[in-house]
Amino acid sequence: MKSVKTTPMIKQYLSIKDEYPDAILFFRMGDFYEMFFEDAEVASRILEITLTSRNKNDASPIPMCGVPHRAVKGYISKMIENGYKVAICDQLEDPSVAKGIVKRDVVRVISPGMIIEDEMLDDKSNNFLLSISKNDHTVGISYLDLSTGTFRVTESDHLSSIFDEVLRISPREVLLNQQLKNDPSFTPLIKTLSETPVTFLDDKHFGFKKGQTILKDQFNTLNLKGFGCENMKAGLSAAGALLFYIRENQKQKIEHLSKIETYTLNNFLMIDNMSYRNLEITQNLQSGSRHGTLISVIDQTVTAMGARLLKKWTRYPLIDADEINKRLDAIEEATRKIHPVKSIRENLKSVYDLERLSSKVSMGHANARDLVTLKISIFKLPDIISEISTFSSTLYHFDKAHEVLITLAELIDRAIREDAPPTIHEGGIIRQGYDDELDRLIRISTDGKGWLANLELNEKDATGINSLKVKYNKVFGYYIEIPKSQIKSVPPHYVRKQTLVNAERYITDELKKFESEVLSSDERRNVLELQLFNEVRV
Repeated sequence: MKSVKTTPMIKQYLSIKDEYPDAILFFRMGDFYEMFFEDAEVASRILEITLTSRNKNDASPIPMCGVPHRAVKGYISKMIENGYKVAICDQLEDPSVAKGIVKRDVVRVISPGMIIEDEMLDDKSNNFLLSISKNDHTVGISYLDLSTGTFRVTESDHLSSIFDEVLRISPREVLLNQQLKNDPSFTPLIKTLSETPVTFLDDKHFGFKKGQTILKDQFNTLNLKGFGCENMKAGLSAAGALLFYIRENQKQKIEHLSKIETYTLNNFLMIDNMSYRNLEITQNLQSGSRHGTLISVIDQTVTAMGARLLKKWTRYPLIDADEINKRLDAIEEATRKIHPVKSIRENLKSVYDLERLSSKVSMGHANARDLVTLKISIFKLPDIISEISTFSSTLYHFDKAHEVLITLAELIDRAIREDAPPTIHEGGIIRQGYDDELDRLIRISTDGKGWLANLELNEKDATGINSLKVKYNKVFGYYIEIPKSQIKSVPPHYVRKQTLVNAERYITDELKKFESEVLSSDERRNVLELQLFNEVRV
C-alpha cells in the first residue's frame, strides 16, 4: 500500500482491516458502506459501481467506493457469488452524540459458507461449510449448514473415501489446517476444489482436546458420548475448528446448533461423484440443471425442508434392510391413506422453511415478516399432527414440543402486525393494543390535531374565553392565542410567548409537554417497537 496521508478515520479503517485481511471490508459511514484502497478497486469492478477517491488533491489519493446501507444485501450477495468474504463494519454509537471519531467494529463476516439470508440461498439445497483435519492416518471431516443447523461429522482411514465424501457434500466453502497445504496427498483434492473458496486456519485450531471443549461448551454437555463422537480425534478436530471459525466470524454463540450427527461412510451405499453425475440424479450433464434428472421426477415435496431431505436421501442411499423396510412400510401406508395424505400436503403448502426461519430467529437476523411466516407455519402443525397420528409407521412421529410452539405463535399473533414492513427500525411492526405506552405514542403522532381540539375545548371551559385558539406554526411551535380584549381572563399559569397587534400567544406546561412528545414521538415509537420486537423474537 502506498504511503498516504492518514486521518483518524482512515487510521481506524486500517486497524480494523488488518484484522480481516482476506475479506472486503464494508465500512459504515452514515447512510453508506464505504470501501477503500484495494478493497475499493476490487469491489467497484465486481459491483460495477464508480471508483472515486478520497482527498483527490493529495499526492496519493485514496481509492474509494460506496453502496447505500439500505440496499447492501444485494451488493453483498454479488460479492459472495464471486467468491469473496465480506466483513460488515458498523457504527457502534450514535454519531450525533459521539465524542471524536465514531466507534466502529466488525459485527459479522459473511462468506459463501456462512449465509443465512434467503435471497442468497437455494431453498432446495443445503449450504455447507466443511472442515477437514488429519490425525496420523485418519482424516476427519465435519460440515454444517448455518442456515438450517445441520451439523455432521465423520472420519475414515481411507483418503479416497474422504475425497469422494467431500465431493458428495458439495461444500460452498472449505476450511483446512495449514499442515495440509503442503501435504502432497491432499494436492489432488485442493486442485479439485480450485473453484471453491478455501481458508487455511492455524493448526492450533484443529486440536482434538480443543475440539472436545468447544463442542461441549456449545451443546452444554459434560461429554460427547450421547452424540457418538467422543473418541473421533480427527473428526472432532475438524468439528472444533469449524465451530471456532463460525463463532469468530458471526461474533456470537450459535444457539441453534444444539447437536452434531455422527455417521460412518459404510452405513450407506457410497456412489462416487463421477457415477453420481453420470446417473444424472440431481443434475443433468448438459446444463447442470434439475431438468430430466431423477430428482426432478421423484421430488413432489411441497416444502423446502422436504426437498432438502429427499436430496440427502438420494446422496446417502440406505443399505440396512430393516431401515429400508421401514421406509417402504411408511410409503405403503401413505399410498393407502389417500385422504389424510391429501390433507397433510394441503396444510404443508402453508408451512414455510422452519429450519431456516429458526436459525434466523436464533441469530437475531429475523425481521417481523419472518415471525409472521413462522406463526403461520406453527398454526398449521395441530392439523398436520392430527392427521399423522392416524399413521402407525415409526417414521411418522411427533413429540409434544409443538405445544410450546403454539404458545409462541399466539404471542407473535398478539404482537406482530400482518402487514409489517421488511425493516425493524422504522416502526409499523407491533399491533395496536399490545403495549399501552406504544399505543399512546402512536396516538400522539397520528392524532395530534384531535388532541389539540380537545385541549382547546377544555381551555375554553376552564377560562371562559370562547375566542381562545390552540394553534401551531413551524417558527413558534404550539401555542394558545387569545385576543387582547380577553387578556384579563388569562390564568396565571399561562406564560406569554409572543405579542401580536391584536392578540397574545401563550404556552402552558401541558402544551410544552405535548410539543416535546409530538416532536420525539416518532423516534420514541420506533425505539419502543424495536425493543418490543426483540423481546418477542428472543
